[in-house]
Amino acid sequence: MQTLAYGEWPSPVDAATAAAHDGSPEFAGFVGDEVWWTEPRPAEGGRRTLVRRHADGTEESVLPAPWNVRTRVIEYGGRPWAGTVRDGGPLVVFVNFADQRLYRYVPGGEPRPLTPVSPVGQGLRWAEPVLLPERGEVWCVLEEFTGDGPSDVRRVLAAVPLDGSAAGDRDAVRELSDGRHRFVTGPRLSPDGLRAAWIGWDHPRMPWDGTELVVADVSADGTLRDARTVAGGPEESVPQADWTHDGRLLYVSDRSGWWNLYRDGEPLCPREEEFGGPLWKLGHRWFAPLDGGLVAVLHGRGAPALGVLDPETGEVVDAAGPWTEFTPTLAALGERVVAVGAGPRSGHEVVELDTRTGRARVIGARHEDAVDPAYYPEPQVRTFTGPGGREIHAQVYPPHHPGCEGPAGERPPYVIWAHGGPTGRVPLVLDLEIAYFTSRGIGVAEVNYGGSTGYGREYRNRLRGEWGVVDVEDCAAVALALADEGTADRERLAVRGGSAGGWTTAASLTTTDVYACGTIIYPVLDLTGWGTGETHDFESQYLETLIGPRAEVPGKYAERSPVTHADRLTAPFLLLQGLDDPICPPVQCERFLARLAGRSVPHAYITFEGEGHGFRRAETMVRALEAELSLYAQVFGMKTPGVPALELDG
Repeated sequence: MQTLAYGEWPSPVDAATAAAHDGSPEFAGFVGDEVWWTEPRPAEGGRRTLVRRHADGTEESVLPAPWNVRTRVIEYGGRPWAGTVRDGGPLVVFVNFADQRLYRYVPGGEPRPLTPVSPVGQGLRWAEPVLLPERGEVWCVLEEFTGDGPSDVRRVLAAVPLDGSAAGDRDAVRELSDGRHRFVTGPRLSPDGLRAAWIGWDHPRMPWDGTELVVADVSADGTLRDARTVAGGPEESVPQADWTHDGRLLYVSDRSGWWNLYRDGEPLCPREEEFGGPLWKLGHRWFAPLDGGLVAVLHGRGAPALGVLDPETGEVVDAAGPWTEFTPTLAALGERVVAVGAGPRSGHEVVELDTRTGRARVIGARHEDAVDPAYYPEPQVRTFTGPGGREIHAQVYPPHHPGCEGPAGERPPYVIWAHGGPTGRVPLVLDLEIAYFTSRGIGVAEVNYGGSTGYGREYRNRLRGEWGVVDVEDCAAVALALADEGTADRERLAVRGGSAGGWTTAASLTTTDVYACGTIIYPVLDLTGWGTGETHDFESQYLETLIGPRAEVPGKYAERSPVTHADRLTAPFLLLQGLDDPICPPVQCERFLARLAGRSVPHAYITFEGEGHGFRRAETMVRALEAELSLYAQVFGMKTPGVPALELDG
């Protein structure tokens, strides 16, 4: 074992390796007996391709570059494709990111557009398609911009002709719902085709605050009639609904304080666990009904496990395997269940569970070790104590290297990672970005601060009115606890995060003295601007709960904003921003930097053309990771040969 300074350990996990393995398969589904899914391609401009698994087990990327299977509905997107078997072969519809049109695709042919391009605002967008070839239609969510502003938009359920007659004619698109809700999910049809269920909600609520589950009758002519609310409300979140094989309505609700599963209004498995989650993308699936009456479910506190629920007994039997975390992309066919799972030693893989045998196996996107697994981080799931004795959940990744250790008596630097959302959580999975730091001797702690999901509604509601306070306090409490127990060096603590995590990072640097430096990634920095037209419609009134009603507490919007307190900032920082970000636009960063003008605060501001909210291109991720490591090296006094030096202004 070699003794080297923390942060200077040689590592095979370089930035290019981490970038190449960023992202995960998503939106798995069945096309006949075959399993298809979307998958990232960081080296191909960050596009997402559609992958087909043939009967012989081979995988095929069915759409070459530049096709990019991704929708921009509510900017975070949603399920962008659907497929069925028609005339003996696959028939697929998908949304192409560049023009946001819905396309029809038959393998061996060229994609044909089904929807028109609108010159108004940001045009027409589509999500959660449901193929109904017997009607000659695809039903989906339509997001239609009515003006140039981000909130000049309407959303309805719509039917698009499969014959392409709407490709140049907006009037050929048949609207199904009446627009009573600002936001809607895609329709789920009962097995007999006579009823449709969907979820709707309105400003200022977010879907984890309160939604309504709507059911309507489907007439013979394909119109929806007698739409009625059957569950949900202002303080009840219903994130998913579906039908059993015999036509009973299944849905997830947090009316008990936990997202639990209900059938026709009756609880199936009442537990203080989550069987659902925050609806950030339309088409997320936490459960999937099976033909025999069982239900595949994701459930747990913190990391969700894959299990099979017997509604008659309330018993859940979990799938065996190395996966400790599953993403909300369940699909079922007969007694087969497809999911996307990962663990601390493996990235996300497409997993199939045969519920008759209980056997689960990897069938797609199989994890392959990019480096020797001996360099992988080794997480510790921990609970810390915060202000007032409140619990704070976190995942701690100590420095780890098979051939190196730090000098005796020296404590390692640590970086506190604040997740985005803020209504979300960090998954307990192998992340080579974390390995990039831990294998060099820099510890990482991911904090599921108050407001995070996975621990019930009460934990989630801690952030109501307290954004910029509770998240900052909880991250600081974890950082200081690690220092107090001797795990981390008190003088070498950093904080980093993207989006809402960027907000927490900036707020931490401007209101505390805990951290020596920080990395702020596509952040929210100025609430007075962000909440009044500088962000997209979906989150435009998120602050009404995170901060408080603007009409009642207008001063809090400036008081909480990092831009207001930029004059307090003394710690060096790195600011990373995509120039095409509609959620946290560059103007937020520019305003923050303008407040710093003339002050001697070492910092760097790096922007990336063609990147939006969340970096997807390999070259972007490489530049960002290397710049972050260089910042820590300069502040913490470490040598990082082979890593380009970050030039700090100020």
